[in-house]
Amino acid sequence: QVQLVESGGGLVQPGGSLRLSCVASGFTLDYSAIGWFRQAPGKEREGVSCISSSDVSSYYGDSVKGRFTISRDNAKNTVYLQMNSLKPEDTAVYYCAKGGPECPIGHAMGAGWADYWGQGTQVTVSS
Repeated sequence: QVQLVESGGGLVQPGGSLRLSCVASGFTLDYSAIGWFRQAPGKEREGVSCISSSDVSSYYGDSVKGRFTISRDNAKNTVYLQMNSLKPEDTAVYYCAKGGPECPIGHAMGAGWADYWGQGTQVTVSS
């Protein structure tokens, strides 16, 4: 069955960096776009980033553009989210998700894009 397992979360000071990993199993990663979402307490789940199956296109939410970078290593069945210049407002549970072969184009990535979800990893940005 489809499984997505996130890791790499933790506590970091403002301005710091973290790299999240999402290890996929139960399907062929090469043919799937993978997205990252986050959800802070009392807020809706927010689309953060996405990378297409072909690695040609990617998506970044406005709040993370220029600070986060998504990448994939199909040989390791892993998608990464490099997060730099972290801010307290980045604090949330981060989830990776599997959707179709392509990332959203021309509109925000909503939770309805995803078919499968990981269990999430907590990221806390605080001094």
